[in-house]
Amino acid sequence: MVRFVHTADWQIGMKFAKIGDAGKRVREERFSAARRVVDAASAHGAEFILVAGDLFEDNAVDRTQVRMVADILGKAPCPVFIIPGNHDPLVPGAVWEDRSWEAARNVVVFSENAPYELPGATLYPCPLRGKQSDADPTSWIRAEGGDRIHIGLAHGSVEGAPIGEWDHPIPRDAASRSGLDYLALGHWHSFGLFGTKDAPRTAYSGTHEPTSFGERDSGNALIVDIEAPGCAPVLTPVRTGGISWISIEEQVDSRDALESVRERIGTLQNPERTLLRVRLSGLMRPDDRDALEEIALAAASFLWSEVDESGLLPSPEDDSWIGNLPAGLLREVGKRLNQAQEAPEIRTKALLELYALLSEVKA
Repeated sequence: MVRFVHTADWQIGMKFAKIGDAGKRVREERFSAARRVVDAASAHGAEFILVAGDLFEDNAVDRTQVRMVADILGKAPCPVFIIPGNHDPLVPGAVWEDRSWEAARNVVVFSENAPYELPGATLYPCPLRGKQSDADPTSWIRAEGGDRIHIGLAHGSVEGAPIGEWDHPIPRDAASRSGLDYLALGHWHSFGLFGTKDAPRTAYSGTHEPTSFGERDSGNALIVDIEAPGCAPVLTPVRTGGISWISIEEQVDSRDALESVRERIGTLQNPERTLLRVRLSGLMRPDDRDALEEIALAAASFLWSEVDESGLLPSPEDDSWIGNLPAGLLREVGKRLNQAQEAPEIRTKALLELYALLSEVKA
């Protein structure tokens, strides 16, 4: 039996500039998640750790961060095997040339397509040498039977998904075609399985720490058990992520619908460790503005939040509030806005801002 940890796509060095001050916390969490991967290997008695590419965001990453990662992996209780991915390929000046890797004596960074012998198993690494390629990185693998477990380590996109032709395409049947008991992949940031229902031999571990909104199942590492050659791998996801990225997208048409969104936000746990994006579309009456403000107030308690109301349109049957505007400039502006031919999101925002201004004056 062989037991190991499969991880990938740490993307150390991501900037996260769009989330402002929260970016620092998110960047730090990627290192904490890296330590949790190593801890998982120790806790589960893994014989080795496989890193299936994109350990770094690019080859221009600050070398201090490279040394931090090398130090974390160098303290693992078992060997660590790494392939460069499309973000950190083997090119002149790559992160892999840093001398810190020499000090991490348990870490092997593969630079060639060649079998690597382990106790009871053979590893087939597929390091990348460029950001893009239309070649299958696993095409060289020809694993033979016998009494050894055969494990592939590659980075690319499984064919059949909506990918570009230069995205290092990997056939869906690559594992069976190459005679592998398991093919550990990187590149996709969510956990995914491929193969037959009874024996899925190809898997993406997903990134160890979520990187953006919309990732279906990220923030994990995989514990992989293979009982013997030919046996189906047993995969156990282990949670390593620390920050949650939650997106709420709702179409609203009433005050009750807006209040329902606010209540949903209130049920979310650990706001101090959550990035929240709220996108609203639909119809809104001007007197529902306070309900929208309550949503923004509830979202403000999170590590980072954004409430996008650009998809809201003024309810067509309710423009009576314009008549309640003070006679003169404000009322005239309201009429013109209501009849404007601007883009809906611009018109909506202007109308709602005008109504908010009126509410402040009345207060």
